[in-house]
Amino acid sequence: MTAARTLIVNADDFGLTAGVSRGILEAGATGIVTSTTVMVNRPIDPELIARLEASGLGAGLHLNLTLGTPIADPRRVPSLVDGEGRFIRDPREAAARADKDEARIELGNQIDAFRALMGRFPTHLDSHHHVGRHEPILELVFDFARAINVPVRTQDGQVRAAARGLKIRTPDHFIGEADSEPYWSAERVLEHLRTLPAGVTEFMTHPGHFDDDLAYSRYGVQRETELAGLTDPRARELVAREGIRLAHFGSF
Repeated sequence: MTAARTLIVNADDFGLTAGVSRGILEAGATGIVTSTTVMVNRPIDPELIARLEASGLGAGLHLNLTLGTPIADPRRVPSLVDGEGRFIRDPREAAARADKDEARIELGNQIDAFRALMGRFPTHLDSHHHVGRHEPILELVFDFARAINVPVRTQDGQVRAAARGLKIRTPDHFIGEADSEPYWSAERVLEHLRTLPAGVTEFMTHPGHFDDDLAYSRYGVQRETELAGLTDPRARELVAREGIRLAHFGSF
């Protein structure tokens, strides 16, 4: 008997732009995406939030300390921002500069903003540009995950072991990248589905429709390739044929 395999396909960056949000919803409706994480420090069209609520996708919080401006008054969190009151884009630098108490204020505000937007706690926590894997932000992510009793993303064995040592739920495996080349091509989606390990795996994905608001990003047009790969009909057929259980962070 083949060992049980559960797959969470999370689309990062809901709310980044309207085109990204629409693409995520499409990837859930016609593809294999099961989950998304919402950026709450940017304005999101209420219609897109309503569509997300009706979609059946799990909705987590994409904790963000590297893009845009804080929800907190920048004067309360000076270690998190530059001279113009904007987050520092490099995640290592952002974490290294962060005062722990100031970061706690901002991350707490983002959780409160998610609850106001969605009417509930997130299904899980992860972070933009993986800033949440660096101290002192990692400790805060764990603190908040324990406080609201939700799982977290863990990109490597060391972080996974630390989470489990604190009794925080997290998948067994993590696969995904967002470099200069599009990661989730149709070929790569099918390859990873065929070789999916036993246990619970997260695919980190970045599907979306490219729009003018995304022109600044080094990972912009690549999202179109990911959208095509994750909605390729062969992917759903392979999931069914392989007996893979699709889930989100609130249901694994």
